[in-house]
Amino acid sequence: MTNSKFNTSGLILKPDELANELTYPDGDIDNEKLNRIHGSMIGMALGDALGAHVEFRPRHYMVVHPVKELEGGGTWGLDKGQFTDDTSMALCLANSLIARQYYEPYDQLVRYKWWYRDGYMSSTGRCFDIGSATRQSLVEFERRQKRFATLHNIPIDELDFLSDYELLGKFEVNCSSEGVAGNGALMRLTPVPLFFYKHPVEAVEYSGLSGLITHGDKKAYDACRYYGALIVAAVNGVEKKKLLDKDFYTTYKEWFGDTALHPDIQNIANGSYQKGGYDKGIRGKGYIVDALEAALWAFWSDKDSFRDGVLAAVNLGDDTDTTAAIYGQLAGACYGYNALPEEWTTQIYAKEFIHCLSKWITYEGTIWSPEKAKPPNISNITASKPREQGEIGGDRSPAAERKQKSSSAAQKETAEKISESTEMHGKLHVNDVEPRTRSRTFTKAPESLKLAPDDKLPSNRTNSAGKYDSACPRTRLYFLDTLKSTADVCKWLLSLDKQYKNYVNTFKEKNVDGYWLLNQVNDESLLDYGVKDGEHRRVILNGIENLKQKCPQRFAEETDRQT
Repeated sequence: MTNSKFNTSGLILKPDELANELTYPDGDIDNEKLNRIHGSMIGMALGDALGAHVEFRPRHYMVVHPVKELEGGGTWGLDKGQFTDDTSMALCLANSLIARQYYEPYDQLVRYKWWYRDGYMSSTGRCFDIGSATRQSLVEFERRQKRFATLHNIPIDELDFLSDYELLGKFEVNCSSEGVAGNGALMRLTPVPLFFYKHPVEAVEYSGLSGLITHGDKKAYDACRYYGALIVAAVNGVEKKKLLDKDFYTTYKEWFGDTALHPDIQNIANGSYQKGGYDKGIRGKGYIVDALEAALWAFWSDKDSFRDGVLAAVNLGDDTDTTAAIYGQLAGACYGYNALPEEWTTQIYAKEFIHCLSKWITYEGTIWSPEKAKPPNISNITASKPREQGEIGGDRSPAAERKQKSSSAAQKETAEKISESTEMHGKLHVNDVEPRTRSRTFTKAPESLKLAPDDKLPSNRTNSAGKYDSACPRTRLYFLDTLKSTADVCKWLLSLDKQYKNYVNTFKEKNVDGYWLLNQVNDESLLDYGVKDGEHRRVILNGIENLKQKCPQRFAEETDRQT
């Protein structure tokens, strides 16, 4: 493929802008496998794009206004065919697997961080629609990176490019905790089972581990293992009837090792989804058990039609894009790319880029084997309690990882008050990481820490004008002339939806003005403001991110000079 590419403003080029820079594998490719792998990747993107238009809409709205075709606009104001966080994170994951040629969770987290901070692999050039669990895990990852750099004397600008396996083994990659079981682990899954399709045992275990790094509950681990097994089977030509068989798990039990499925996931494996749909309890919600059941219900009931199944998934309502993206991963692998609606596939965003990725996954997946895999090799950890405080990493051998524990949630530190607004709110909470502007990414690692093997896909990194100065980070602040007072904030809140009227009084009581909204409000503070509904918090946080895109660049030292 290509070296990293940026535009004249130093912003990461979006996937569609990289079309002229793509290179394809030289070796032979199994076209039957490519059809299924490409189908899974595009099926996921189609589900995501179809559902994005009506994301968060409840079921009763969908009954009256069902989605029938691919549309633009809607919840995020996207162009027709553009996708959200589900597909962006899957593209990050696919890039990692191809660039590393094996499963490396640290590199996956790095690329997720690039998406979160810089818009890497986003259809719009920025991160949006990020779930709270994913956000918290990535902030925790950044905190651990900073501490890891201090402990091991690693320059900050080299942290994202580590390839020393012994050193990587000391980094604890599970950045979530028990009880975190959102569907964000499942929505991005498919590159893992696709890449390891020839080796089902590794594919199933890596599928589970890929979820644990951001969603620490055993239900998330097992939902990803079970769905990963279905995708592997589909790529290898197992017919749909057998995929839906209530004895699938028993038939392929050796793929799952000695670790039994969580009872909630086992219930789904036993066919709990084979029922009448929404009226019988199928829900397109953010909880991973609901999401898995809903996607499988859509697959079971679609009468061998991708169109019917993906629209059924969307029209359940609520987390429409994710339910449909999960459905599309399996249905696309089962039916193949050639069976997907052509009027949709021609309109999907970055279709050439996804096609190229699919070819590389097929090529590398065909030649990968456990015997040739670079360390760390297959591990067999399960979701468990957080590590003891102060513990960073440790032995990542298979035996040791069975005992490995996922880390505690992100910690926060206090900082000095910097404005009159801050004084009204008490102590200012900030993440224990330095914010990065879009120009602060890196083209390549130093020679001693370069990726091995060579990156085939654009990792989208650029050299900044100067080296990262970790001692003097420039902290960006956000201001909008049209969003200054608490009254302005409340007006903006009401513009989101009439349901948000319930939060206006609390925002007034807490003196949430424009500065505070743009620079300090996070998931934790929204809970303090009484926003208990997770989807409402996500809409508000994504709305804030949209507002930030409109803000001129100003940094803390500039603000100090002005005041």
